[in-house]
Amino acid sequence: MQSERRGLKWAFVAPTLILLVAFNVFPLFYNVALSFTNAQLVGGETRGVGGVNFGRVFSDPQFAQSLRLTALFVLCAVSLELVLGFCVALALKRDFEGKTVVMTTLLVPMMLSPAVMGLFWNLILNGNYGILNQTLGALGLGQPQWLTEGWLKFVSMLLIDVWMWTPFMVLIALAGLNSIPPSIYEAAEIDRASAWTVFRRITLPLCAPLLGLAVLLRTTDALKQFDLVMAITGPNDENTQTLSTLLYQVTFRDGKLGLGSAFACLVLVIVIAVATVFTRYMESLQRRPA
Repeated sequence: MQSERRGLKWAFVAPTLILLVAFNVFPLFYNVALSFTNAQLVGGETRGVGGVNFGRVFSDPQFAQSLRLTALFVLCAVSLELVLGFCVALALKRDFEGKTVVMTTLLVPMMLSPAVMGLFWNLILNGNYGILNQTLGALGLGQPQWLTEGWLKFVSMLLIDVWMWTPFMVLIALAGLNSIPPSIYEAAEIDRASAWTVFRRITLPLCAPLLGLAVLLRTTDALKQFDLVMAITGPNDENTQTLSTLLYQVTFRDGKLGLGSAFACLVLVIVIAVATVFTRYMESLQRRPA
């Protein structure tokens, strides 16, 4: 009887395990193995080269530049999304007429494909016929070249990402705010606590775990930024070249599969390291006495 139950369990679990190994575990280990070879995307004899690829990655100035730009993008984007999302969630916490319509409208950018949104904003920000520059020109405010000037390219990509993913922060922050028992606020009102004290000692600490989770998810996702860069400026522009687009260039433009695999391994390590730091920090917050 027990053997039949065990067999039934494996019958349900086995397909999932097979798919997991086939589409996740095997490609990961195969990528690690390729990173120690000189494999080319097309043709060429594959042979082991040890850690040469990793040495080339660390000595490549493009890698350092892409790493700095990616870190700056993640810091700016996630910080702005967190602050704006929490402020909007505070405004949406109370019931008001038309709240459902406002919430639905806010969630639309998050539900659309980043690649499609990138192409959509590419038309809006075009320096010659974009609707944004036409509006600014009509108001006499000038017509910045959002997609051709160096620092404006990065700003454009940053603002698009903030526009797309602030609703995600709003959802998480709103869930955290709604999970706070009203009795706590009632007790604070009886004690005549100021609005700033209530926010600092009640609202923010009780929302912190969910906000930390939102920051973790957005950070790991922003570290892999690819869609917007490809849609806005392409992978060649050094002003917007993130780690993922540099990996794309090395693998598909240069055809260096082994070197590209080394880049991919380092990106994976960076994502895991950041996720581990955030997780440990959130655990320390939970262990901290009230």
